Amino acid sequence: MSFLLPKLTSKKEVDQAIKSTAEKVLVLRFGRDEDPVCLQLDDILSKTSSDLSKMAAIYLVDVDRTPVYTHYFDISYIPSTVFFFNGQHMKVDYGSPDHTKFVGSFKTKQDFIDLIEVIYRGAMRGKLIVQSPIDPKDIPKYDLLYQDI
Repeated sequence: MSFLLPKLTSKKEVDQAIKSTAEKVLVLRFGRDEDPVCLQLDDILSKTSSDLSKMAAIYLVDVDRTPVYTHYFDISYIPSTVFFFNGQHMKVDYGSPDHTKFVGSFKTKQDFIDLIEVIYRGAMRGKLIVQSPIDPKDIPKYDLLYQDI
């Protein structure tokens, strides 16, 4: 289903998307098209993209073609999903140590829709961090990897 969503293949394209997406949540899915978990997430993203078109713009970013952002957001697990609003990086408290990105796939389409709605409402009120509406048992668990410390 990843062919249904627009792809950003360079740092310049990602920069442009961040700068030009206004009054919507920008969803950047970092991963690889052939990864099975990325494909599962892409299926959810593509099925919800039309429902969320008034409040979100969804793009796929290949981790191998954008090493600057892969390093900047410390993408060590794929898929990782990062959110922006009006050029500002939006953070979400998932109950995990990392608030900068969602790692893994969402369990259901409704989980993703609920998260976008919470980010959108919070951003419209000027918040830079919001509380995740997703049940903690439905959030994938992982250990943070610190490299080169």
